Amino acid sequence: MNLSEMYEKGKNAMLEKDYGVFLKGVETEFVLRNNRQIFDRYTFRQRAIDADPEPDTTLDVLGVTLGTPVIMSAMTTPITAITEEGLFKVARGLKEAGSMMWTGSPIPNNLKALKETGVPLAANVKPLKDREKMLEALREIQEAGVDWVGVEVDSGMGTKILDKQMVFNCAPLTTAELKEIRKVVQKPLILKGILSREDAAKALEVGADGIIVSNHGAHTLDYLPHPLQVLDEIVEEVGGKIVIMADGGFRRGSDVLKGLAYGVTLIGLGRPILYGLAANGQEGVRDVILSITGEMKRTMGMLGIRDVRNVTRDILIGETK
Repeated sequence: MNLSEMYEKGKNAMLEKDYGVFLKGVETEFVLRNNRQIFDRYTFRQRAIDADPEPDTTLDVLGVTLGTPVIMSAMTTPITAITEEGLFKVARGLKEAGSMMWTGSPIPNNLKALKETGVPLAANVKPLKDREKMLEALREIQEAGVDWVGVEVDSGMGTKILDKQMVFNCAPLTTAELKEIRKVVQKPLILKGILSREDAAKALEVGADGIIVSNHGAHTLDYLPHPLQVLDEIVEEVGGKIVIMADGGFRRGSDVLKGLAYGVTLIGLGRPILYGLAANGQEGVRDVILSITGEMKRTMGMLGIRDVRNVTRDILIGETK
């Protein structure tokens, strides 16, 4: 199956089941519509002469070596609903593709076994109202041997799909609490859900190693921007002091390159991973990552990009109307 066929098959398979609701967005679903519209505003500056036929997509980020800048966005529940042993199928597929796994909530109780597959692994915690429970979760995931620890700063009011509240047991974190979390976390600490200069500055203040610019898969607030709409102010604020990642509607290699051009190091995929898993299990997950990476390489060559560590804004031509 090509990538388009994989997406169609996986999406249709999910929508036939109850867990297909995870593909929907909050309230009016503006965020999902806006994601695609923002990507479509930009065209590429082609540089075909002296094109590099084999661009390099490998990189090292916070102690992790990857074959591609395309990784998995944080999630757990849809994966376990799609298929038996879904988390392990995803882990093995990502490993084969040179990518990274990132679990969400609920925190899997088999994180150590997932890590033993050899896949680079990050795990997220939500800002639980029960702060002691949250701190205990932070300790447990570190003991499991994860490479990075993520904290969802954007789900302080829980999550919501369409008109249904999905998560209730959260409360916004304070700067002081994040500083305490920094003391507890000995691994690279990533704050997920940064969408403004102000929050980026606070991420620096608390000592985060990285941030994810994300609208949370359209599952928190309606009318949030796409990362490309706020990355300029965030990149300016952090000044290269921490790693910037992003997710939100990235579907093709061309989308990934547009994100990298804005100063992002890694791009997360959520729904595409689910589509691959639903369509063809472990091989589907692997093929989604390999296909997008292949699209990236093909496009990079014709844009004069030799490696993903040096993608610059001048590959983009303005904004189309």
